[in-house]
Amino acid sequence: MPGAPSIIITGAGSGIGRATARRFLAAGWRVAVLGRRADALRETAGDSPALILSCDVTDEGAVDAAFDRAHAEWGRLDVLFNNAGRGADPATPDAMDPATFREVMAVNVTGMFLCARAAFRLMRAQALQGGRIINNGSVSAHAPRPGSVAYTTSKHAVTGLTRSLSLDGRPFGIACGQIDIGNAATDLLMQVSTNAPGAEPMMDVAVVADAVLHMAGLPPGANVQFMTVMATNMPFIGRG
Repeated sequence: MPGAPSIIITGAGSGIGRATARRFLAAGWRVAVLGRRADALRETAGDSPALILSCDVTDEGAVDAAFDRAHAEWGRLDVLFNNAGRGADPATPDAMDPATFREVMAVNVTGMFLCARAAFRLMRAQALQGGRIINNGSVSAHAPRPGSVAYTTSKHAVTGLTRSLSLDGRPFGIACGQIDIGNAATDLLMQVSTNAPGAEPMMDVAVVADAVLHMAGLPPGANVQFMTVMATNMPFIGRG
């Protein structure tokens, strides 16, 4: 759709990324779905004109190439939803495999930085300077679950990234916000939670997709810096 705003959504092959991509497509946005599994991305896209970007977010060269491809296709990039992430099986710190810890940090922190870096570069240089980066954080950065040392540490780092991007983006019209999500029913939640599925209240991922669409659609000069969207009765307030 000529003139429609554009967004790259990472981790778009499943869960929150898939739901968000489909929501933006339904709203008439130009959407690029980015992730490691091309088959899953094609399933997300269905019959839509979504741009498929098969890419590992921890690979600097692949990330830059994917973002450049989207920018060449559209002429500009308006929004990045920096969503790709992974968890780890619950473990106390002494039982956590250092290799697993490094893998979680590589995706959730380094991968998020590399995608933000690529988006920032394009948004700063494009003809109508500016854009918006939305990072997927977590309520785990505020109230962690037991046995989540790798995931929780990574999400604290995401909050630092959000604050730094917000500050560094000001001179260039680049806004950055963060959505902290609590108990959206996804496979990742089942991985990082020590609770059996259904033990806590859950919300539909469509609620998250709507929230991201709201954040992305704000006019220049307005920004949701931090948003928490969660299942109403989840034990976030009072947890810990």
